[in-house]
Amino acid sequence: MSTTEKAPTWREVKADLRRYARFLFGFVALLWVVEVVSWLLPIVDAFGVHPRTTVGLLGIFFHPFLHVGVGHVLSNSIGLLVFGAMIVLRRERDLYLTMLASALLGGLGIWLFGRSANHIGASGVVFGLFGYLLTVGFFERKLGSILLSLFVVFTWGSLLFGALPTAAGVSWEGHLFGLLAGVGSAKLLAAPPKAQHD
Repeated sequence: MSTTEKAPTWREVKADLRRYARFLFGFVALLWVVEVVSWLLPIVDAFGVHPRTTVGLLGIFFHPFLHVGVGHVLSNSIGLLVFGAMIVLRRERDLYLTMLASALLGGLGIWLFGRSANHIGASGVVFGLFGYLLTVGFFERKLGSILLSLFVVFTWGSLLFGALPTAAGVSWEGHLFGLLAGVGSAKLLAAPPKAQHD
């Protein structure tokens, strides 16, 4: 037996694209709103992940929205929009689940194993999206997915150095645990092979 899926209409495609854009740009806009608030109330930035402290547990939920200046939030905004668009055009649910896993599991990894510091920024989420794109081809073993992963490797592969302790003042732990969460998401969310018809 075999089944066929009805191709979406152009109107449905446009509606999907608008929804994707609203989510991605809405999330990035929220980062900028929080950044403006932190200029007015600098104490806001103190709510990052403080490893192995009780109050630092709150940072697991808040740290992706906090940044240390315009350059920081700008670079993360670009990464979220580029990598987010690449994922959402494959499968919408993969974007949402990978972002959530990267934020929460990445934050938990920082809290458990990070240096004693205030870890903030959406870089872990960016690295999570990057990790998903980097490895989805390996887990799905489909030509399109493999080509996507190879494209990401050759275009942004140098980002992997950001998950190593190479720069002072950078939460490489956030990058590393976000990346690992993204790889885990790619493995768990990988599309199963299509059933053969008889």
